Amino acid sequence: MKYKNNWIPIKTVEEMVNTDYDVLIVGSGPGGAATLSRLCELWKNQGAKKIGILEQGDKLFHSHSLNLPTQNVNNARDVLLADNSTTFEKHLPQFSGARMVYALGGRSLFWNAATPRPIESETNKWPIPRRELNVYFGMAEKLLHTTMHYAEGSSIQNVMLKRLHANGIDEAIDLPLAFDMMGSYQGQVRSNPWYSSINALAAAMFDRPYDLALNANVSRVFENNGRIAGVEVYTADKMAHTIYAKNVVLSASTLETPRILLNSGIKGRAIGHYLTGHVSIIATGTIDRGFFSDHSGNVAILKAETDEAPYQIQILGPDQYFSYQQVEDKKLKNTLGIVYTSFGRVEPRFENHVYLDPYEKDEFGMPLFQVEYSLSNKDNQVAEQVKQGIIDSANAMGVTLDPSTPLELRSPGSDMHESSTCRMGDDPDTSVTNPHSQVHNVEGLYVADNSVLPRLTAAGPVLTNTALAIRLADYIVRQSS
Repeated sequence: MKYKNNWIPIKTVEEMVNTDYDVLIVGSGPGGAATLSRLCELWKNQGAKKIGILEQGDKLFHSHSLNLPTQNVNNARDVLLADNSTTFEKHLPQFSGARMVYALGGRSLFWNAATPRPIESETNKWPIPRRELNVYFGMAEKLLHTTMHYAEGSSIQNVMLKRLHANGIDEAIDLPLAFDMMGSYQGQVRSNPWYSSINALAAAMFDRPYDLALNANVSRVFENNGRIAGVEVYTADKMAHTIYAKNVVLSASTLETPRILLNSGIKGRAIGHYLTGHVSIIATGTIDRGFFSDHSGNVAILKAETDEAPYQIQILGPDQYFSYQQVEDKKLKNTLGIVYTSFGRVEPRFENHVYLDPYEKDEFGMPLFQVEYSLSNKDNQVAEQVKQGIIDSANAMGVTLDPSTPLELRSPGSDMHESSTCRMGDDPDTSVTNPHSQVHNVEGLYVADNSVLPRLTAAGPVLTNTALAIRLADYIVRQSS
């Protein structure tokens, strides 16, 4: 007989209906899980506090996919992600590369764990003091076990960095990764070095109990006189249930969170607007193995964003050996494969937005989200800079780019970095949440996913999302004391 809770305790939605929650979190990705982890840490000895979390999907993996003994980076990307995600090519023609993972942990089960901080010249404009933001970046890096030592001692890493620097690409650095480098000791198990939000769910669980329901489809939130009251959630049998809460944190995703707000009738001109992703190009190339020692190691380099070059390039390899299992033979060819994964900044524009589809509904009768999205002339100029940046980096490193693979933009949404549809700001006309991540004019309703980012820099959004989520949890605790 299958034990329903197996590796993580769960409750049914029907059971959670009987509890009035102090905080109810919608979504178990990096933002939702970081909020939960911090709340459980701060309320560790306050048994009267009730915390719940609702996940639209079911359990998929107990950890990041790269922690599974049968997976290397190529298998996880090309097979496992494809088999366990939802694409939107037909429904979202203008955002056709978008891909969602509806499961406990969401897309954090598959991300490549790059965690550079966003460029300071941009975050200095955000409605949070820089000194405070740095504190929360540090806390997020601690939660994610961010390291710059992943490729330490690698011959190919050292040679490539020196070549980049010698050719004037000074912004090339060791790629910061959410990877726990510590080994197990004294009975402590550290078998999941690649970070996913399952790590944060576990940290929360060992601090204090919380209620978790799966296959819980949140359709809308309720407010009463400007104060959040709870959420409506559908179960698989298509029955609607109401769960009450003093505080609700939406972390359903950049596409799903505005859908919930719009379906709830929450007022706000900017809800769903300023949808921002990256212009992204992936290129491959090869280099002669003879340039490196017999134990070449791996490559994990970041060409960081600058004010003059508003893009970053993650340089990974060789071949599938950026991340592979210890049981897998490392068979290196005479030429080594190098991958350039690039992300360029896109202007945040009001007209790029998520809205409710007036013609299509899901199985629970809730309107599906639809997207209007295009690139501006400036975005296309950045894309040209990205192409040249890849060429310059490859030339500096002595890598021959594959001539059969043109440097073409990936479909919008393919980067899986979409952000800013509920962005933070002081002005309700141009933002959805205030500097504390609370939805304007709805007390106790918060957002803690990528959608809350004021702007998206060339850096991936997970580190910033996590930092803002921890900060949000601190704010909720202060308000609840």
